[in-house]
Amino acid sequence: MLPSPDDILLPSTHKGGFGLFSRTFFLIAALLLVSILAWLQTLRVFELEPRAVQTAQQIASIVNLSRAALIHSDSIARVSLIKTMTEQEAVRILPREPGDLYQPFPLDELGLRITQELEFRLGSDTVVATSVNEEPGLWIGFTIDEDRYWMLTDRARLNPPVGKTWIIWLVTAAALSLAGAALIAGLINRPLKDLSVAAGRIREGDFAAGHLDETAAANEIREVNIEFNRMARKLAQIEQDRVVMLAGISHDLRTPLARLRLETELSVSDEAARGHMATDIDQVNAIINKFMDYARPDQIVLSPIALIEVVNRCTHALKDASDVRLHIDVPADITVLADEVDLVRVITNLLENATRYGRSADSGLAEIDVVATASDTRVVIAVADKGPGASQEHLEHLTKAFFRGDSARTAATGAGLGLAIVEKNIQRMGGTLVLRNRETGGLSVQIELNRPR
Repeated sequence: MLPSPDDILLPSTHKGGFGLFSRTFFLIAALLLVSILAWLQTLRVFELEPRAVQTAQQIASIVNLSRAALIHSDSIARVSLIKTMTEQEAVRILPREPGDLYQPFPLDELGLRITQELEFRLGSDTVVATSVNEEPGLWIGFTIDEDRYWMLTDRARLNPPVGKTWIIWLVTAAALSLAGAALIAGLINRPLKDLSVAAGRIREGDFAAGHLDETAAANEIREVNIEFNRMARKLAQIEQDRVVMLAGISHDLRTPLARLRLETELSVSDEAARGHMATDIDQVNAIINKFMDYARPDQIVLSPIALIEVVNRCTHALKDASDVRLHIDVPADITVLADEVDLVRVITNLLENATRYGRSADSGLAEIDVVATASDTRVVIAVADKGPGASQEHLEHLTKAFFRGDSARTAATGAGLGLAIVEKNIQRMGGTLVLRNRETGGLSVQIELNRPR
């Protein structure tokens, strides 16, 4: 029985939330835009008083000039003058009747200041209105020798000086502010991004690619980069020492083991004892091979590999085993981006673990399922058994080097490096490894690798 779709974790590409650059950009942009709006409000407040006085002076000058012209002209010339002012200056002079209905000028901040200034310049009996007898406009009521008149002039005189120029200026300022916010956010976050990339490369074992710029202009960033590079060099040295140590130990042990095996074959007469000793020597030699695999360098070259060919090669020796039942479901058209030697090691290790620790308690058989599914960019390979599985507290530690799980999965002796080597090889190939217990019983090991583009 093959694993159900629920037994396979499909690759996920979802990434949520905002990055540090986005948060920094929006914060700086909001601060700049608020500053622009505050500046515009301040400008409007300080511009209000001069504009109100200037507008009132212009209106008062028109009224005074009109009144002076009317006073010093006779009745016949006055009619002609009023007609000329209406045609050429867009200023109408009308008699003010007692029954006229007018709408007072709005007493907002600007209107109140203009009204006060006009009353100061033209007299306290001056009337400022927005319409007279339902005719809109800027109406100024004044008197000439106790005769009352209305003067109608253009209401646009009171409009604030906000036009295309102001709108263009505001849009330009906002665009420059956003560009500046993006530049500042980029300068702030670039060192952090470089640090994150370098840390990721070091995590993958690429110590040489994790070098950061030690000549940065900012003292704090320069000091962080220097200390990070020192740490990277120290880790590289530790890793190199570890590889050399493990390789040296493994190499030095092979010679006495070979000599011991030869002496066993020659000097031990008891065939059963000789067989047991040879088995023990083979097991020690296998452990040494594990150490050598674990100490291998991390730099590899990836290429497209036909998955079914690798699986067939790894399972060939198990197909005729009487105590192993294989169920393979790997489509022939699936290819993965991997190192062929490492991928063979990975699958062989997983099959070996499943054969050793995945035997059914009832039948004693090791039933192993090998299933592969693919998406557009990733391939998931699941190797599952029907054994006792692993306890939940030990499950997350099984890929740690030299960790030994509970007795249910440690019937055979070993170095505790099998799954650690598998995880290390998978990470070097840009993949991930997930272990979990199957709902139907047994352990499922799932590998996720990239597909060739």
